[in-house]
Amino acid sequence: MSELPPLPRDQRKIDADHLNLLAIFHFVGAGLAVLGLLFLLVHYTFMHAMFTNPKFFENQKQPMPMTPEQLFAIFKWFYLAFGIWFVISGVLNLISGLCLRARKGRTFSLVVAGINCLHIPLGTVLGVFTIVVLIRDSVRELYSARF
Repeated sequence: MSELPPLPRDQRKIDADHLNLLAIFHFVGAGLAVLGLLFLLVHYTFMHAMFTNPKFFENQKQPMPMTPEQLFAIFKWFYLAFGIWFVISGVLNLISGLCLRARKGRTFSLVVAGINCLHIPLGTVLGVFTIVVLIRDSVRELYSARF
């Protein structure tokens, strides 16, 4: 049996490749946040048109506990909260992608990775992989060598 010896691995190159991929995926996460914001805007427009149309609610068998305008006023708070969430998430992912690319702000990127874990399922995968890469000793050394 003639087995070949294992190829030498350059951990710095592997870490650099992983950090570049993570930066790209953070930019994709920021783009998905923009898409989420656009979806929210379309949904708001559709619901606004539906709740402000009195013909939609005139054939109800039971009276509604509150008027459609009052109900939509409650929904506006949810739209606002989710809109703020998408904007903050998009900006944080964009900044984290730039930090990953520049090899600085490791702690910031770790915090953003933790926040990304709340975005099930894609953000969770991105957050976990970001944490796994950024806690490596070789990556920590790579970040400290930048100063």
